[in-house]
Amino acid sequence: MTIMVKDLPAAERPREKLLACGASYLSNAELLAILLRTGTREASVLHIAEQVLARYRDRGIVELVNMEPQELAAIKGVGLAKAATVVAAIELGRRLSMKAVDHIETVHGPEDAARYAMPRLRHEQREHFMALLLDRRNHILSMTDISIGSQSASVVHPREVFRKAIQYSAASLIVLHNHPSGDPAPSPEDIAVTKRLVDAGQIMDIPVLDHIILGCDNFISLKEEGMVQ
Repeated sequence: MTIMVKDLPAAERPREKLLACGASYLSNAELLAILLRTGTREASVLHIAEQVLARYRDRGIVELVNMEPQELAAIKGVGLAKAATVVAAIELGRRLSMKAVDHIETVHGPEDAARYAMPRLRHEQREHFMALLLDRRNHILSMTDISIGSQSASVVHPREVFRKAIQYSAASLIVLHNHPSGDPAPSPEDIAVTKRLVDAGQIMDIPVLDHIILGCDNFISLKEEGMVQ
């Protein structure tokens, strides 16, 4: 016999639980169930929410960020209308996380640069190589895409990096890129690119202050690792 949400005690129903205790008390499946709203005759909305999360168990709930509405709608019991609601909620959350770092105007160290870039790059499935352009007081002028690569590599040419730096009259810059695997450990290619960019920066008189590699809620500063002088 299928247990539906209406059969649960009122205090255990996701919507009522949220209103009584707050959203932080709900599981991922319960939060998703509220967005999905209804189940089917064969499955409760909680069961459908659990099915959605189970489909992406390898990377967890973070994978929902990369789902297209049509992909979500294909799961039995979801459909396009519910999929649109879920995708819209996720996009709102993504925008809120990006807005939360707007107050970072000056880079005092790698932590500031990583926090500024993390909301933009955390969930990307391909490598994005970006430049954080700074003025003489290390105020942020812009963070701009330099190249977008595959799941394991991005192609970076110094001329593209410094073209952007010149365009914004940057006094210095920090380069950043993400590792979709979630492991920020630098590859030999990362180290080689860093050396080329640092050397080019010395010639251009636009120093490369750091190269930061972002993982899943963690990062590595190649300057702190002694690879940027």
